[in-house]
Amino acid sequence: MKILLTGANGYVGRRLLPELLEQGHEVVCCVRDQLRLGLDKQTLSRVTIWEVDFLENPNLANIPQNIDVAYFLIHSMASSTSSFDIMEATAAKNFNNYMEAIQTKQVIYLSGIVNDPNLSKHMQSRSNVEKILSQSKHKLTVLKAGIIVGSGSSSFEIIRDLCEKLPIMITPKWVLTKSQPIAIRDVIKYLTGVINREDCFNQSFDIGGPNVITYKQMMQLYAKTRGIRLLIITIPIMTPKLSSYWLYFVTSTSYKLAMNLVDSMKMEVICKDNRLQKILGIKPISYVDAIKLAFLKIEQNLVISSWKDSLSSSRFKQNLSAYIQVPTFGCLKDSKSLKLENPEQALENIWSIGGARGWYYGNWMWKTRGMIDKLFGGVGMRRGRTSPTLIDSGDALDFWRVLLANKEEKRLLLFAEMRVPGEAWLEFRIDENDILHQIATFRPIGIFGRLYWYAMIPFHFFIFDGMLRNIANSKN
Repeated sequence: MKILLTGANGYVGRRLLPELLEQGHEVVCCVRDQLRLGLDKQTLSRVTIWEVDFLENPNLANIPQNIDVAYFLIHSMASSTSSFDIMEATAAKNFNNYMEAIQTKQVIYLSGIVNDPNLSKHMQSRSNVEKILSQSKHKLTVLKAGIIVGSGSSSFEIIRDLCEKLPIMITPKWVLTKSQPIAIRDVIKYLTGVINREDCFNQSFDIGGPNVITYKQMMQLYAKTRGIRLLIITIPIMTPKLSSYWLYFVTSTSYKLAMNLVDSMKMEVICKDNRLQKILGIKPISYVDAIKLAFLKIEQNLVISSWKDSLSSSRFKQNLSAYIQVPTFGCLKDSKSLKLENPEQALENIWSIGGARGWYYGNWMWKTRGMIDKLFGGVGMRRGRTSPTLIDSGDALDFWRVLLANKEEKRLLLFAEMRVPGEAWLEFRIDENDILHQIATFRPIGIFGRLYWYAMIPFHFFIFDGMLRNIANSKN
């Protein structure tokens, strides 16, 4: 079948794509910026890419044809605390217009469980999107999930951050709210299982795992599974705003996502029935088994996707292509180069930069800069990187975003997402003469931008020089 996959570079989309290809489907990947898709050459040769922004008015000039099934995996929760519901409604309406022009037969929408009568703004938006999608001519199948557990999922990574970093937690009362977490592999089974099934047309299904537990129990089970000592003290006085700051500073989540998550965590997320489980014959795995499988992927360095790589949580207001041409006019630069004795090893070092490996020189200074960034509402250093050795365009890399990662051309280009009075690029490139070039470019905004750059020059002298030498000479 010919399938259209929106959100192809999102957390769920990246997991769903290989399964669709494995089942023999022809897939059209929808992305706002094809530079961000981050697929290997073999996979790219098997898919068609449609560059489209569903927040913009539909352009029917180059739409794909003969689509049988389309997935709607578009969410904007991480991009705004106030207007994400308007953005999601706009995307759904424009999506409908495209699907009517394409004459799509079935649309599959992954939503959230909305059985609590007092819906959060986030869940009300999901419910509204379902209503919009149901008003078109296609057959709609809605799958409503609660917390998704898997390596790289936002919920899993937040629980992981909390339990690994805080042996004693003072938590708000929303940790006593019940939820029904589901493993990402079961979500994928449901998403593929309903393809072209007439008994699933114009139907809405709740999907969840076998365990109904509180958020507190989720953290306790995580700690027990990982062999961590954990004490949780619940107090009733922590406000939603204070809870959001707590999540933001302790975990790697963005403040926008933390606000929307806390707003939703006050509502119970429990399945009303398990009809689809019986229809498809799926036996969902337990929460503890989902944790074990997630860590199996992490330990094997096989994490396919991470919520942290989502562009919606970044500084970008435009596509990556708008930043990929490093400017020269009005810019300040720190440019260094070094002849390499072992260019292959240096290239591997470049591709391993950041995350657990660090920045090759003055890691405590990088961490201090990340802490300062976090205090001023930035992303900080806690995002790390999805893979210790692989980099794709669009990936988050500590407080940088990967603009270009071309190993054949031996070039890595990063854009700063920390809070700075301007725009900053960091480039690593090995030329045909085996010379390593390391170039930091800063385009300041006003006098404060220039003062910031000149104030950082003493640090740059040591950090950039040491980083260049260690990238060139490090053996592992």
